[in-house]
Amino acid sequence: MMDQMNITSARYIKDYDENFTPVGDNKAIWATIDGHLLQVPLDPANRHYAEILRQVEAGVLTIQEA
Repeated sequence: MMDQMNITSARYIKDYDENFTPVGDNKAIWATIDGHLLQVPLDPANRHYAEILRQVEAGVLTIQEA
């Protein structure tokens, strides 16, 4: 059994245009996991992303907009 990750924040990442305005689709998530800031790809096979989705589904985590 995998230990539960302590995820204290999550925010989507987008690309930015020349005026630093977010554009396009979400491309990843900045997440603080077990005290470390990580860039998490939007890949269901990624264990960090899978845990973020599990915690969102459980209602204990919200992913902030970019």
